[in-house]
Amino acid sequence: MNLSLNEVEATAKRAARGAGYSWGLAEEAGKASRWLCTNGLDGVSALTRLLELGLAPSASEHAPTRQQERWSCEGILCPLVTGALLSDSASRLLDGQIDTSPIAIPEILLPFAANASLVVSTCVSVDIDGEIAITDGKQLLSVESYPDVAARVAIQLGGDLNRPTCSQTRATPDRAIWKRLNQFAQRTYAPATEESRQLGAGAGLTDND
Repeated sequence: MNLSLNEVEATAKRAARGAGYSWGLAEEAGKASRWLCTNGLDGVSALTRLLELGLAPSASEHAPTRQQERWSCEGILCPLVTGALLSDSASRLLDGQIDTSPIAIPEILLPFAANASLVVSTCVSVDIDGEIAITDGKQLLSVESYPDVAARVAIQLGGDLNRPTCSQTRATPDRAIWKRLNQFAQRTYAPATEESRQLGAGAGLTDND
């Protein structure tokens, strides 16, 4: 498949909402998926894998509730809610690194680390179980693969963006994964009623002749 980045962003946003995230987090999901695709990663697969975990209906329970030595919660962290907090707390990186407890689909943190990088005007490094990705906000030095769950992520300032991925203008997701993402998106569509079917059919039962 070959899709525009606009289509990826719009579908990802609706899919995240269909899975149960708030519209605000769904919008972040759309932007994050697009950013990943732009930087050569499979943002469609990453978001679909996250939505399959079913964290959305209880997203607040997967947000960092403890933010002292490391960001953690009772269970596994959600990268969308954790990423949103990272974007809002970018200036905290000026005081030192941020560590997290286990977090799902950790590559989804990268777009939010990019936002933080733009805020503090320097590169940000994201250590995912010992593999380090680096971003300056627009470009990304990626790692070869990302786990479904990272035991630990450490985010800090610095890094050398010497071999960034090639920027992409289109997305090429797997057809089956794209179909699954659309199934989440379809949950936001209102079911057809008899009235809406009649209105959508033109004149319906009304004879204007």
